[in-house]
Amino acid sequence: MSPTIEPGGTVATASPGSTSSTARATATADPAAGTWRPTRGATTLTLAGAELARYDHGSTVDRVHSPRPFLHPVRTLGGTVLTDLAPADHLHHLGLSAALPDVDGTSFWGGRTFVRDQGSTLLTNHGRQRVTETRIPSTDDERERAGADVVQLLTWDDEHDAPVLHEVRTLTARTLGDAWTLRWTSTLRADVRDLSLGSPATNGRPGAGYGGLFWRLGDADVTVVLSEDGTGEEVAHGSTSRWVAFVQSTEAVTTTLVLVQPDTDRRPWFLRASEYDGAGPAAAWSERVSVPRGRQLTLELVAVLVDGPVEPHAVPELVARADQALAGGC
Repeated sequence: MSPTIEPGGTVATASPGSTSSTARATATADPAAGTWRPTRGATTLTLAGAELARYDHGSTVDRVHSPRPFLHPVRTLGGTVLTDLAPADHLHHLGLSAALPDVDGTSFWGGRTFVRDQGSTLLTNHGRQRVTETRIPSTDDERERAGADVVQLLTWDDEHDAPVLHEVRTLTARTLGDAWTLRWTSTLRADVRDLSLGSPATNGRPGAGYGGLFWRLGDADVTVVLSEDGTGEEVAHGSTSRWVAFVQSTEAVTTTLVLVQPDTDRRPWFLRASEYDGAGPAAAWSERVSVPRGRQLTLELVAVLVDGPVEPHAVPELVARADQALAGGC
């Protein structure tokens, strides 16, 4: 029976109890808000004097990739890009985006659809997300009232351009000393009819329960995956850990991306770190999810971007600091 939605690199070593210099600085600095500015077809984020993210409204994305807004590039304070756009292995992976592979048969994920007893098949079932309004509060008081830095209204249209979902999306960014944090919240409402959400896993492909807010990273020479449950892709994938982290190393630099889901609404993580690096909490992991007409589904993901490695025991401190900085959206 389907659940129902209610309204509403290497890891640096350290002695036990110690934290890296990055984690210590991150935990003690006062947060500051970023500046979001509209540009043609996008909104850019400047934080701590540097342009750290570009939020593209997605109007030029090919229909076969399920056009949708996305964040790319997203950089650390030191300038390292931690997102990837349309990589050769998955052209429909768009940095950080909200993507659902099966909404009553419509793909808002892009690419092929997994069909039971048939496998991955390219169908003409690609929907699109259409931005209808973008609001950017200009003062601290306005941001506090809005609870976010950017508020956006969207309509999710199916392959026939008929609306199936309406969304309120918010973006918020804050500094954390030598790191920074970003929150993306999508509240989806089934205004038109009862909806059923699925994934390749619910359609017969075990372990492929992807769909929701998904962050695609670029390549690295070495990637170490951390989670509350331990180290490694096989441990984090499918877990309901509050957070997962990618410590990526190349010859030139090591960075850490921590992805955090709400503690009150934990979902299994869909995570890859062998064929590529990417993760997100799954909206429909192993069973289809019903969203009755008039009800809503909320998806939320917080990211912490760090220049340098972070030891596993230091991640909860970063998560707590991000929670505090983002509380109330101000």
